[in-house]
Amino acid sequence: MQPPVTPPQPKKRAEPDSPAAVDPVSTQIDPDRCIGCGLCLAVCPQETLAIADGKAVVRGDMSMGCDHCGAVCPTEAIRVNAVDPAQFEFQTFRADSRWLPHGHFDTAALVNLMASRRSCRNFSAQPVDRALLEDLVKVGITAPSGSNCQPWTFTLLPDRAMVDRLGRRIGDFFRKTNQLAEKSWLRHILKWIGKPELDTYYRQHYATVQRGLAAHANDGRDLLFHGATAGMVVAAENDASCPAEDALLATGNILLAAHAMGLGTCLIGFAIEAMRRDRSIVRLLGIPDYETPYAVIALGWPAETYQRVAWRKPVTIRF
Repeated sequence: MQPPVTPPQPKKRAEPDSPAAVDPVSTQIDPDRCIGCGLCLAVCPQETLAIADGKAVVRGDMSMGCDHCGAVCPTEAIRVNAVDPAQFEFQTFRADSRWLPHGHFDTAALVNLMASRRSCRNFSAQPVDRALLEDLVKVGITAPSGSNCQPWTFTLLPDRAMVDRLGRRIGDFFRKTNQLAEKSWLRHILKWIGKPELDTYYRQHYATVQRGLAAHANDGRDLLFHGATAGMVVAAENDASCPAEDALLATGNILLAAHAMGLGTCLIGFAIEAMRRDRSIVRLLGIPDYETPYAVIALGWPAETYQRVAWRKPVTIRF
């Protein structure tokens, strides 16, 4: 008999001083199925389990909720109720839940997918189905996270109108920033007192931003989101052990999966910079103050085709 299923509880934000990755134990073991092999003990990072009278039992009082024990059990005797099996059910394709052993994948095919993913700056007007966006989120959360805390959140912009609204708000921010950067006396004073950011912005970004603002004002060209018909903001809770890394690892998964699904993507760094400096843009999206956005992804059906992968610049390798 399978252990009873407890519906997964909504994720709660950890208190600032608490270990965000460690949760109360939700692991259940069916003694009738357990054969006492001990494999679950070997893969448990929290020492939550033990062997007693030839059976696996819960002994610890904390868990990472990683489900390694459930995944390794040969008799399906273990259930971790902190995880939600529905997160591996996709609307637009059928996923294989069998574990792929190390070395059992075509490395050349994987590299080809990675190298073929390019930043798309030409999108068609075709809308993106919401099911695809939701499936991309589920692919994203297969990424690793620090101590398995999974602190990420995903805010979806499912249509062109929402993308355009965010773009206009970001445009307002940079229009004001450019107006400040045009004041040479202000740049020089700030630089003199050890705050060179505005001067650096003027030298590196002012002209590009000015062109983008003019293009949008004159003929409606979107040089920020490139006409994308959907978007996604990947954020993470601030009290995680490494929120930026967690969010960006999930983002990498999403970019690769989007290419495999036929979608084009582009990371919008200007949007993230605006959100860092103007919290009202973040609140516009309904993202609470205890979360920080780390990636803004433009999504849509690509209106561009390449003949071969693009090469990379020489890399520095050290031993």
